[in-house]
Amino acid sequence: MTATRWLAEYAWLPDHAEPTPDVLMEAVDGRITTVAPLTAGRPTAGVEVLGDAVRLPGLTLPGLANAHSHAFHRALRGRTHAGRGNFWTWRDGMYGVAQRLDPDSYLALARAAYAEMALAGVTCVGEFHYLHHGPNGTPYDDPNAMSAALVEAAAQAGIRITLLDTCYLTATVDGAPLAGPQRRFGDGDALRWADRVSGFSPAGHARVGAAIHSVRAVPAEQLATVAGWADRRGAALHVHLSEQPAENDACRAVHGRTPTRLLADHGVLGPAVTAVHATHPTGADVALLGESRTGVCLCPTTERDLADGIGPVRRMVEAGSPLSLGSDSHAVIDLFEEARAVELDERLRTRRRGHFSAVDLLAAATTGGHAALGWADAGRLAVGDRADLVTVRLDTARTAGVPPVGAFFAATAADVSSVVVDGRQVVRDGVHLTVDVPAELRDAIAAVSGG
Repeated sequence: MTATRWLAEYAWLPDHAEPTPDVLMEAVDGRITTVAPLTAGRPTAGVEVLGDAVRLPGLTLPGLANAHSHAFHRALRGRTHAGRGNFWTWRDGMYGVAQRLDPDSYLALARAAYAEMALAGVTCVGEFHYLHHGPNGTPYDDPNAMSAALVEAAAQAGIRITLLDTCYLTATVDGAPLAGPQRRFGDGDALRWADRVSGFSPAGHARVGAAIHSVRAVPAEQLATVAGWADRRGAALHVHLSEQPAENDACRAVHGRTPTRLLADHGVLGPAVTAVHATHPTGADVALLGESRTGVCLCPTTERDLADGIGPVRRMVEAGSPLSLGSDSHAVIDLFEEARAVELDERLRTRRRGHFSAVDLLAAATTGGHAALGWADAGRLAVGDRADLVTVRLDTARTAGVPPVGAFFAATAADVSSVVVDGRQVVRDGVHLTVDVPAELRDAIAAVSGG
């Protein structure tokens, strides 16, 4: 067994209100075996400081978890953000990219996007994956070829992945059939979805979870099939929920209840479930989510880009819903921005300050996200946890003069200097060690952008 040691100038340890200076950490086989704050430059009893400890100047955090990603949306950055329109007009552009992808081009695009995440300090991604089949809906010879491309992309980028295989069967709440690019998403019914995803079993850096795209996309009588598949396997289950008022209105018109109540009535909510967005819940919806301990994943940069609105996040957390974060459409890949936006957007919504502390935001970006993706052994700098270390410089134009505790309100992804995933160095001095991220993004996006 080979041990690796790091000496962090500052490290944010569990249950600490602020970072601790001079922390020695050791890992063996990708697991943290030692966390030892030094006293006046000396180790605590029983710990020997070795000269080969890697110095980590700045603030070292646990690995960040991006709990909600659509990797192919990265090709839309800078192409859909100007002018008028709404979520539905943006979706037309997204479908254009979806129509042009195949397993090879998706591998290239996802590898570059995941490597960009690594540069931003993300050590684990939750990929909400519904682009399953060929352009006309015909399955590939390997019906999970697109899933395999995403898992391989994460491996090549050096991060872990929870593939949230998404059930997507209908175009509208009232059951209109999939058409055009949407035909790639569908398996026919939830039982055939379950048969396909059950045949995909990656190992090591990857886990498979499930997703219900939305109440628009899975008929009410089939919701329990998806939830049951996830429950039997102890897998994470995610669902887009109440992202748009139109979704709520359509669900009431067809089912006489809100999307949250519909999910509750079909046994979908619970501690292993994460509701993504939850931007427009009613007061009763907030209570249902909290009482069932259903998590909530916020994606503030996407929600504001698409003019979705600002959800009642403080009320949802107080009701009992754990919080996680995602970059979703990847208009921005920066978990620091997503984290502080939780607080800043709540200030806009309420016209009051001080809803979430730095510790709260750190938890959402680390332990909250990892738990939502089924990696309960990650997200803390603690003995026994996975050795995921993300170091943020404190001497850049953005962070100079900022106390370490204030980094979540000052730093950006550009300030990440070092990333270690499962004990392996992935980013050093702000550079990905195996992927030329700008070049690969440029080439992969050009291949699928349609000009």
